[in-house]
Amino acid sequence: MAMEDPPEEPRSMPAWVMTFADLMSLLMCFFVLLLSFAEIDATKFKQIAESLEKAFGVQREVPAMEIPMGTSPVFDHFSPGRPEPTLLDEVRQQTQQDDPRLRTHTAQVLAQVEQQTQQQVERTAAQVAQQLAAEIQAGKLQLQQEEDRIIIRIEERGSFGSGASQLSPEFTEILGRIGDTLAQVPGKIAIEGHTDNIPMRSARYASNWDLSAARAAAVANALLAKGAVQQERLRISGLAETRPVLDNATPEHRAQNRRVEIVVDLEQPIAAYQAKVLSLLEQGRAQEAFQLGWQ
Repeated sequence: MAMEDPPEEPRSMPAWVMTFADLMSLLMCFFVLLLSFAEIDATKFKQIAESLEKAFGVQREVPAMEIPMGTSPVFDHFSPGRPEPTLLDEVRQQTQQDDPRLRTHTAQVLAQVEQQTQQQVERTAAQVAQQLAAEIQAGKLQLQQEEDRIIIRIEERGSFGSGASQLSPEFTEILGRIGDTLAQVPGKIAIEGHTDNIPMRSARYASNWDLSAARAAAVANALLAKGAVQQERLRISGLAETRPVLDNATPEHRAQNRRVEIVVDLEQPIAAYQAKVLSLLEQGRAQEAFQLGWQ
């Protein structure tokens, strides 16, 4: 009698499941390996985290790194300070020496000083024009103000002969009155001689440089002879035809280019004046500052 085979036990799962499980394990290992090589963008992560904190209302302590320097309606009763916790769990302020009101006040004071300086220069130019009004109206002098300079322009007509550096007697008297006027005005005085572009050829002057310098020296000597202007304030220069006021295309333009200019430089007096006015305004003596003259 033949033996019978034992009955086959029923299988609990299909045969393909093992293969599928092996595949899934391999895929998981593959992605874990990819993740291990990945890099996290810390900046984006921080931005996302902060956005989430704001969205969900997460409170956190924010240190005060800078003190606000602006003004506000409560400024008279509150000065900016660094808040710090105390032992009593209270917030108190530290006094600051840097007061924004002082900055604003200084800006306003500087604006007043600049305005006062401009008015003082204009008053000085008007004073010179008033004292030399007759000569200006007669066309013998021209007066011009350029920022911190006052220029008295002497034309060749009536002052010097053609190609000469000797002053006429009439203009010597005019320079005496100019000297009296300049004695009341502070600052250095530059006397500049100018010519047209026609070359100078004479036994006395080799070029327009010689002629322009000689005319400037003649004006300086006339001012010093009066005794009103100190020698230390003067300097002379001959500029020939290098600085014309007009082009030299016509005889009329060339005549205006032949001139001597007395330039009063107010730069140093202005600096001293502004320092004095600023000091008075900061002391609250505004009325005295507005009445201040050249020192």
